[in-house]
Parts: sequence; structure tokens; C-alpha cells
Amino acid sequence: MSISRKFSQSAFLFAFGLLSVALGGCADSADRSQKSNIKTTSASKAQNVILFIGDGMGVSTVTAGRIFVGQEQGKLGEEHVLSFETFDNVALVKTYNTNAQVPDSAGTATAIMSGYKTNIGTVNVEPGKELQGCGDIPGKPTFAQIASDGGKSVGIISTARITHATPAAVFGYADSRDWEADKDIPEKVIDYGCQSLAAQLVDADTPVNLALGGGAKEFSDIQFGAWDEQGENHVVVKTGVEFSALAASDTQDVLGLFTPSHLSFEADRDPAVEPSLAEMTAFAIDNLSARDTDGYVLMVEAGRIDHAHHGANAYGALKDFQALDEAVAIAIKKTGDDTLILVTADHSHVFTIAGYPKRGNPILGLVSPSDYIAEKMDDDKRYMKAKDGKPYTTLGYHNGGGEVRTPDSPALTDNEVQAREYRQQVAVPMYSETHAGEDVPLYATGPGADAVRGVMEQNEVHSVMVKAMGLE
Repeated sequence: MSISRKFSQSAFLFAFGLLSVALGGCADSADRSQKSNIKTTSASKAQNVILFIGDGMGVSTVTAGRIFVGQEQGKLGEEHVLSFETFDNVALVKTYNTNAQVPDSAGTATAIMSGYKTNIGTVNVEPGKELQGCGDIPGKPTFAQIASDGGKSVGIISTARITHATPAAVFGYADSRDWEADKDIPEKVIDYGCQSLAAQLVDADTPVNLALGGGAKEFSDIQFGAWDEQGENHVVVKTGVEFSALAASDTQDVLGLFTPSHLSFEADRDPAVEPSLAEMTAFAIDNLSARDTDGYVLMVEAGRIDHAHHGANAYGALKDFQALDEAVAIAIKKTGDDTLILVTADHSHVFTIAGYPKRGNPILGLVSPSDYIAEKMDDDKRYMKAKDGKPYTTLGYHNGGGEVRTPDSPALTDNEVQAREYRQQVAVPMYSETHAGEDVPLYATGPGADAVRGVMEQNEVHSVMVKAMGLE
């Protein structure tokens, strides 16, 4: 069963006194030694930039993901070190849109890719300049366009539709992120010459040399043909088999769309049908590196972290987070000290870790207390209890589509809550879980990484990339 389809009861109300617990166990030497893998930076500027965006990957997702990945490897989990946690340069990034305290992916991706904040729901269109993105491109080019004009190759990878908000911000301009296909353009603006994001991607003037992901249904046969007709070095692939047959060293411009809509959640992915995020990243680095150009820019999005969170399914979000971690590890391995690697999120989610679980408690499980707390409990000491006398999970959501827990709800079991399709507890019932407004982390290594520090506005990430490549 798909991880996002089964509904389970959830929501918790828990209050516990202030408590400080000393828990044993230290990070093992193998995890600590990973810090020695940090890239040395001898290059004066970046030849290449790889930007990883975990869609919806807030700090709580990183923490839960670290424990999840560590426990998948047989560790307690908390001591695990993720691939990008070896980077020396770290900052917090403010994610608000110009008209929204809690943002969406279109506005935040615009800030990263074009260097200015904009309204929620718009792709690379400045506030007050709606419809100027139709026909003539607005005055401010995206980072990808700047890089392409500077002789760089450009690649995009996403586990979402390639015309979805975040990947679209690499190359496109639209008053609405919903203008993915030609059919999505409202009649009232057609006379302005507005183009769909799909049409913009395959246009002869596109800065994109390689695009891998989902979303084939957003493109017409004519648009697929437009990509092919740009020359013998342009190829369209639609299956994992066709993708596997490609040689990255051929340096073909590749449009690879493997599913009609988004790629599958990592937990549901069939390796014979869809390549992994790490496999697509490895291919892209080889393909872009082999070209006779002055370096490359690559944006890699783990888009389905966000979608699993919207479904209040922590397992799905953490599996796709794990896929991102593996893709970053591949990039570190395949690149040298001439490459700036950035790992960040566009926004966060209302995802929480709470409840005083003991060290090494299954991150997806019910909260089991430490011995210190258990000694003070009068009844069943296996699980902590909420006010209703029933156990609760470590992970939860402030809002979402799960059922709200009531006095009549049956007690949760560990088997139930650790199932891949389980939807975590929510406090406020909604049709879909929402984004959150807190700052997100930014990790950096390589030339230009020293500009990543402190608390940054999200549009400053654009400046970091442009300056690192010397593309003022």
C-alpha cells in the first residue's frame, strides 16, 4: 500500500513537568571522524555549483532524518552524522515571502534562484510586475541564465514534476506556479503572450541542458519534439531502461521524464522503472562535467519530502530525506575542491519531535521513557502516557489530515505507528498539513562557502552562488 493512502487516528495532547535527563552514549569515533571529509578550498572561485534543496526540510526534519538514517544503519541514531553535516559553513535562512509570513515553494525558490523575494505562488516575477513575465522575459535573469550566459552548463533534477514550483524557478517565469502546462494558462492572459512552464523549458533559448524528474503529462508531443529538434545532441527519455542506456560521457542534452506526474515516493519507487535521486545526481555530474564548457550549475530537489509531510506521513518524508542524504554523499565523492555544494530547504513544515523518549528509541515509535523517568511511573512503564492515559508518538504534526485523537480513540500500538503508511498525530484537523514559517538551515562547502554564516535572508543565497562563480 502506498505510504500516503492509509488514514490512522492521531493527535496528541501532552503536558509534562520540566525535566533534565542525562542520557548515556556518545557519538562513536567513526561518526566524529567524518568531519575529516570536509572539502579543502584551494580554488579561488567555484567552477561548479551544486544546490540541493530538500523541499520542506526544516530543522526538525533534519534531526528526525539523522536519527532515522542512523537507526537504519543499526545505530542508536542520535549520534549519526549526515553527509552534509560535515560541512564547516552553516547558516539559518529566513523564508518569508513578500506577502506571506509562512511561504510557499514558488516564492522561496524565486528568492534562491533570482535574488529577490516575491509574492507567494509566483515564479520569478517581482511584486507588481505581473504579466511582464509573458512574452518578453523580465529584467532580472535567474541564476541559471546568468550561469548559462557565462558559459556554464545547467542541469535540473527533481523528484517532483520538472515544471513544479522549485525546479521551474531555475528556468521559468510565471505569474502563477499553476501554469505548468499550456492548458493551465487562463484565457484572460493568453493575449499577453504567456507561455506555460513546460513550453519555456523546451524553448530554444532555455538555459537548461539537462532535466531529470517527473511530469511528462505537462508536455505536449509538440513540446517533446521541440526539445529533440534542437539538434542531434538533444534526447528525450521516458523510462528507467532508456535512462540506463545513456552514456553520461556523450554530453547529450537530456530531457528525462519518467512518470506522468511526480516521481514515486522513495518508499514506493520501483528501481527498474525510476532512477534514484543519487543515480540521477551521479549521471548529471558526469554529463555536465564532460562538456567542453566553463563548468556547470546543478539544482537537485528532493521534492517529495514536502509531499509526504503534507500527508502527515513521517516515514515517507524521512525515506525521501534519506535519498537526499545519499545524493549529497555522491556529489561529495564525485566533485573536487572547485565545486561549491549547498544544501538547504525552501521552507519548513509543522513537524515536531517531542515527548521525552529514551536514547535510541525508534524515531517512528511510541515514546518509551528512560530509566530515570520510568522509576517515577506508577503503571505500565513501557510507554509514556498522555493525559488520556494512552501512549503517544515522538513525531507529530501541528495540523494535518489525520483524525484528531478523542477519549474514545483506541490506544496506539508500536506496530501501528511504525508502519510505513501511518499518518502521525495532529493537533488541528485540516485537509492537508501546512508549511511552517521558521528559519531553515543552509550548509555549504567549497569555494565561496565562507559567505554562508549567521542568519541570512533567503535571497542572499543567490548572491553567494553568483559571487562564488565570479559571475557578477
